[in-house]
Amino acid sequence: MYYFFSDVHLGLFSREKDIAIEDKLIGFLDEIQHSAKKIFILGDLFDYWFDYKKVIPANFYRIINKLTELKQSGIEIIYLMGNHDFGHFKFFKEELGIDVLDHDYLCELEGKKFYLSHGDNFVYKDYGYMIIKPILRNKLIQSIYRLVHPDFGIWLASSSSQKSRGYTDKKDYGGIDGLEIFAKQKIDEGYDFVMMGHNHLVKIIDYKQGKYINLGEWINNPSYAVFDGKNLELKYLNKEI
Repeated sequence: MYYFFSDVHLGLFSREKDIAIEDKLIGFLDEIQHSAKKIFILGDLFDYWFDYKKVIPANFYRIINKLTELKQSGIEIIYLMGNHDFGHFKFFKEELGIDVLDHDYLCELEGKKFYLSHGDNFVYKDYGYMIIKPILRNKLIQSIYRLVHPDFGIWLASSSSQKSRGYTDKKDYGGIDGLEIFAKQKIDEGYDFVMMGHNHLVKIIDYKQGKYINLGEWINNPSYAVFDGKNLELKYLNKEI
């Protein structure tokens, strides 16, 4: 089985509420551990992430331990960077053996072509984000940021992430779903499944020979997708969609 999820946003809420969300995610990973061939995380596992050379955010140690366990059991984990958890440096690669990809991921699973993306690049007319994204991900700027004391740096990253969410929630994109438009273009190019997250809106759209899936989120009603080699289903944590 191949499993896909996105937009957990650990670190967004109070520690108590975050632990509740983390418990659900760890329980889910426990449940699929014996059936999963690969697990795909399509971005924003964390609401903020910034690792220094010797320091990582302390509140995320439980999910890090679980990912380590999954990796050591032989499950491949593909982790696409989201617009919130962009501050990865070397920790995941060097300590967990998990590459955090800063680009879309194209693959073939059981003869089916998948195009996987967080989806933040395809929001309709989000010009402000497209201007600031290369600045936030600039390696030189991130290196300078690492000179800031970790306690302050991680607090600032968390605060900025929450302000960014407030801006995004209020922005009017004119009712046009740029992610769906892009997905249909990729299906026209021959992909069987195009999967994204980012906008927290669960979608399953059959289009020509393919299917576009938006994975939704884990903040209110956790959802995920599973591919058994033939069929792809989108499910909520406690029921099928």
